[in-house]
Amino acid sequence: MQLETLGLVGNCQISALVSASGAVVWCCLPRFDSEPVFAALLDELAGGSMLIAPDEGGVGTQRYLENTNVLETRFDTGSGSFRILDFAPRFVLYERFFRPTKLCRIIEPIEGSPRIRMSCKPRLGWSKGVPTETQGSHHIRYHGYASQLRLTTDVPLSYLNEQAFALTERKHLVLSWGDPVEEPLAPLCERFLSSTVQYWQTWVKHCSIPPLWQKEVIRSALALKLHCFEDTGAIVAALTTSLPEAPASGRTWDYRYCWLRDAYYAISAFRLLGHFEEREQFIQFLLNVAASAPDLDLAPLYGIDGRTLADERILSTWPGFEGHGPVRVGNAAAAHRQHDVFGEMVLALSPIFFDERYAAERSEASLSLLLRLARKAAAVAGTPDAGIWEYRSDWRPQTFSSLMCWAACDRVARVAQRHAPAQEREFRGAADQLRGQILARSFNAGMQSLVATYDGSELDASLLQAVMLRLLPGQDPRILSTVRAIQQSLRVPPSVWLRRYAVDDGFGVPRSAFVICTFWLIEALALCGQVDEARQAMEQALLALSPLGLLSEDIDAHSGRLWGNFPQAYSHVGLIHAAFAASPRWADLL
Repeated sequence: MQLETLGLVGNCQISALVSASGAVVWCCLPRFDSEPVFAALLDELAGGSMLIAPDEGGVGTQRYLENTNVLETRFDTGSGSFRILDFAPRFVLYERFFRPTKLCRIIEPIEGSPRIRMSCKPRLGWSKGVPTETQGSHHIRYHGYASQLRLTTDVPLSYLNEQAFALTERKHLVLSWGDPVEEPLAPLCERFLSSTVQYWQTWVKHCSIPPLWQKEVIRSALALKLHCFEDTGAIVAALTTSLPEAPASGRTWDYRYCWLRDAYYAISAFRLLGHFEEREQFIQFLLNVAASAPDLDLAPLYGIDGRTLADERILSTWPGFEGHGPVRVGNAAAAHRQHDVFGEMVLALSPIFFDERYAAERSEASLSLLLRLARKAAAVAGTPDAGIWEYRSDWRPQTFSSLMCWAACDRVARVAQRHAPAQEREFRGAADQLRGQILARSFNAGMQSLVATYDGSELDASLLQAVMLRLLPGQDPRILSTVRAIQQSLRVPPSVWLRRYAVDDGFGVPRSAFVICTFWLIEALALCGQVDEARQAMEQALLALSPLGLLSEDIDAHSGRLWGNFPQAYSHVGLIHAAFAASPRWADLL
């Protein structure tokens, strides 16, 4: 299977990937970072799946119902046509968001009497054990899980062993974790579907979007929303683990966790989209994380419940996506030192002191936390760390980390001007000192560019963020030449795609392009006044979208095939930022 043939559904509590063949190939229950119930994505033969398909096989055509996260897969066969509607219920009920741990599948004949086959083969997590089954009148109970797993359906249970049958009327299936379905199934599913469609379409109506690339931004917004774990406010980097950055690369990571860096950029995207709720929830998550680390010895990433992660481990019995292992659970980057995290924390929390909608979070304690974070940033800037790309080789002073530490001091100086005037001078002085240090140690005069490490000579696409963070004015020659140097040296010709860097990071030199880097370039070009060029690059980049408008972490710049964990929140965040930067304003058009 290819990533381009997968659709994402979810409800901010659970998620699933559905292939164009009609199979649920990835689903972790009861939350994003749980062990998988279906994982054919990582082991097609023994990983488990839930299949609804034409008897003769083949792939269907997928689309989302307009402006929703309800996925339609349509099959046109010799015996007739039918469609599957896949979704996880989400809507407002009793003034709260209703997001049960249930996956709904509705099968609807469209023309003729199509013959279909079905199966449900869950697995007991990473053990790949096969659960025992107990059949009721209209359900199957799967034993061996921490909570009850039940498939309730109005399809004859005898047909769930892939025996072909004629689909003559609308049928319903609900896979539930915990509380089972106890009321009439068909009206329940229809009510869930109607309410879920209405919820997502209303949510989209509340989105701000740019005049250009509206459909792409809306789909990215909807995909990004599904990466929000509403229970705690955490935002995960991706909903999958171990999808390789490139074939046989060994670059397979578990991304089902909350990176403070990635989540900051995500809430920045929600700001552009005009959605407040997700930002408020993530700020509460950050405040909780900070409270658990009184010395501010922060990890780069946390579990979605705010806990630090256990060690990374390799599952040797799993072949991996298309056989490209290893399959990893956990992420060793949790033990890294990444100094940029203090900048991202400050950037995420500082709106508390500028935006009156955050008045409830504004307190002496939150102000004190912000000041302490900036002091920590000033103290660690210029010292070796793993950096944004989480090098698993020798650590060096990373320019991007120092850039974010400068941003922390710069923004806190502005906060202090309003809320702690006696402290403003301290942080303005720290910011000026760090800017001078970065320009003295990281601007390579021979290359006319900021470089990846102090006194180094390698380029790094993350330094395009110097434009967005306003280290220097957008028309400063050093900024303009940095953008051009990165564009020329890291681009994979003749494409628009950029690599992160071009050095051996312990796994060799990366072969794939990193999707967000091109969106950073587009945003930087637009902010530097090169709007026409930015728009042309945007049009080329959007050709990489899957048929459903989804993006992974990486792309093979030559074949256009998507690689890496999928969908990737970071990539959709980049698309949203680039679209807003390169699009004209509505006021200029109306």
